[in-house]
Amino acid sequence: MKQRNLTGRWNAGLCAQFALASVFFACSGAAFATGTAAGTVVDNVATVNFDIGGVNGTLDSNVVSLTVLERLDVVVTLQSPQIVVASNEVNRSLLFTVTNSGNGNDEFELFIDSALVGDDFDPLPATPAIYFDTDASGDFTVGDVAYAPAGNNPQLAAENNPQLAADESIDILLVNDMPFGLVSGWLGRSQLTATSTSGTGLPGATLPGMGDGGLDAVLGASGGTASVFGEYLAADVEINIQKSVVVSNATGGTDPVTGATLTYTITLEVTNGGTATTSVFSDLIPASSTFVANSILLNGGNLTDVIDVDAGELDMSGAPTVVVRLGDLTLADGVQTIEFQVTID
Repeated sequence: MKQRNLTGRWNAGLCAQFALASVFFACSGAAFATGTAAGTVVDNVATVNFDIGGVNGTLDSNVVSLTVLERLDVVVTLQSPQIVVASNEVNRSLLFTVTNSGNGNDEFELFIDSALVGDDFDPLPATPAIYFDTDASGDFTVGDVAYAPAGNNPQLAAENNPQLAADESIDILLVNDMPFGLVSGWLGRSQLTATSTSGTGLPGATLPGMGDGGLDAVLGASGGTASVFGEYLAADVEINIQKSVVVSNATGGTDPVTGATLTYTITLEVTNGGTATTSVFSDLIPASSTFVANSILLNGGNLTDVIDVDAGELDMSGAPTVVVRLGDLTLADGVQTIEFQVTID
């Protein structure tokens, strides 16, 4: 089974600042070079050319053959941003990608650990807690298939450990519930581990007969297992963020053609009794477009494009980004509306 995801999910809440930008997770085609496929036979013959009494001669050596062994390697990558949560929330998911970075076919067992040292609270794994991102949504939905290792769920006829070809990836969700009594600013971690069922150990160790077709297998840099954790951020404030776009072209139409103007409108508001402190809005200017000078508006008022006394600017220190500093926001502040324009190149 192979699932892929190309979608990220927005989560908004309390932190020192929050950002709104376009985020894309490209999980397919990950750049993990696998090298020569396991089982490939590498032949080599030496040749000597010589001259005897004016006659040219050629002599070949015996053929030396080597069969490439299977390298067992795995990479686990976190795809989710920090997920903002509240006390007693259920089914909050973190997205990971597991990639077979070896050079042969391999099967992986998956494990969750939500009781890690170094965070402020322990998320509570749901039952079940590991899912394949079956619908490629990037988040836990009813259509996602639960992971059930051998012996973990007797109702299933067989295990469903992911079986991946060399360089193949699959997206995995860890699903946790949140405990009662979370304090704003606390962090909770949940870790995914993927382990080769062919074996694990020190990098470079040989596992006789555990490779493709009964070949020996050699453990790669990961030692056949890899782990990565994601984070939940507790917040006592809820923020609703919505973004829309209006297209206007030179003919008066609404087709997004070259030269058309895109007017982005973003609304955000605190929807409960908490306070979002030192809030900062940011939005990366889309690729293949150009920012329209002096087009930033906050609640209908113009903001300059440079860093000055007003709340906004076009940040050119890296990729061009619209930035608006909103300060401390509460329910009483109501809806904040930000607008800016770009043209399609």
